[in-house]
Amino acid sequence: MRKLIVTNLVSLDGFVAGPGGDPTPLPMGGFFDEYNHERQRSAEALVLGRTTYQMLRSYWPAIAEDPSRSPDVLANPASAPMHQDIARRNERLRKIVVSDTLTEQDTTPWTATTTIVARSAAREAVAALKAEGGGDVVVFGSRTVWNPLLTAGLVDEVHLMVGPVALGAGVPAFDAGTPPLRLLDTRRRDGSDNVVLCYEVPRGRPQ
Repeated sequence: MRKLIVTNLVSLDGFVAGPGGDPTPLPMGGFFDEYNHERQRSAEALVLGRTTYQMLRSYWPAIAEDPSRSPDVLANPASAPMHQDIARRNERLRKIVVSDTLTEQDTTPWTATTTIVARSAAREAVAALKAEGGGDVVVFGSRTVWNPLLTAGLVDEVHLMVGPVALGAGVPAFDAGTPPLRLLDTRRRDGSDNVVLCYEVPRGRPQ
């Protein structure tokens, strides 16, 4: 049985984006990229919402060919190999996109590795994906996708990278009715004020 691991950047006060859904107030940087790269390398499939998928699709294909097109690489040229590897893995990885509006025309150049699943079928599709066995299934961002999966008992771990900012308002990470979580690990990196909190979802939740 594959693990389903959610990873999200959040503020100190628990928001994944500011008012209007703007994520830019949240601090990203090198540790954010490195941790997502680590999760990506353990993954055999990604589960994404439409907005996150379109953000990734609009950004990473160009980096696969020329990593210098990344602002992060321009600021830190030594990160070029990592960013190019992230881009190429994003292209190769199987991607399950939960959306009622996305069409195949919206998936270029990732059409061959993308499957669109309606929201009403997401729980069954993810359960089947987990049952296949193999590497992790990772959810990046996409809080409207993973919250229903969490309450359904399909999420195994939630990894929150907490940035040292309080937004005061915005898009909360969790929906009401979130089950209690159990802390597994914490991660830090020298030079970054972000902290990763890794939680396990206790078993016994209804499917």
